[in-house]
Amino acid sequence: MSTATENSTSNVIDNRTWRYATKKFDASKKISEEDLDTLLEAIRLSASSYGLQPYEVLVVSDQKVKEQLRPASWDQYQIEDASQIIVFANKTNYGEELVDDFVSNVSKTRDIPMDGLKGYSDFMKSKLIDLPLETKSNWTARQAYIALGNTLQAAAELKIDTCPMEGFESDKYNEILGLNDRDLNAVVVLAVGYRSEEDATQHLPKVRKSKEELFTLI
Repeated sequence: MSTATENSTSNVIDNRTWRYATKKFDASKKISEEDLDTLLEAIRLSASSYGLQPYEVLVVSDQKVKEQLRPASWDQYQIEDASQIIVFANKTNYGEELVDDFVSNVSKTRDIPMDGLKGYSDFMKSKLIDLPLETKSNWTARQAYIALGNTLQAAAELKIDTCPMEGFESDKYNEILGLNDRDLNAVVVLAVGYRSEEDATQHLPKVRKSKEELFTLI
């Protein structure tokens, strides 16, 4: 194994070991515009089923809005102290426009005539459009979680601290952020910023299942 490969492998593990669910952020430290742009680009490049990205991402920096969101977040102070709150909102319903917009983007980006994409478009629609409403919502929520996972790892590479949060009231988030009229639902929240020196959690060993418990090699 080359030295470069060894270093790359070490960085992969070190970054994931360094990351933890930050319980107390340093409210005086803000993410630079450059790092935030990098983090958002990493989110944009996240994988999703068919590449459809059936969700939207809201980035909340406004302190007054964060103060509104805190009571709807089980009063967790990360909401106010973090540099930004990233809200992943999945589409609760969709029609053919979800596929049509994507196919149009493919056509423009790859310079492929729309006629050449009709078969692919029809295939996606046959698998997605007639699903029950609950199934649609569950599927789009899973896609949002893929983006969340990618964000956690990108942030760790940038040495930006994170706390993924499901402890919040979606209906109140939807109301505060104006999501109800857009067929969107706040499904998971990610607080991002920098850990406080007072956060004792950062010094605790990471608790995970052993390889023997977690993996089955076939």
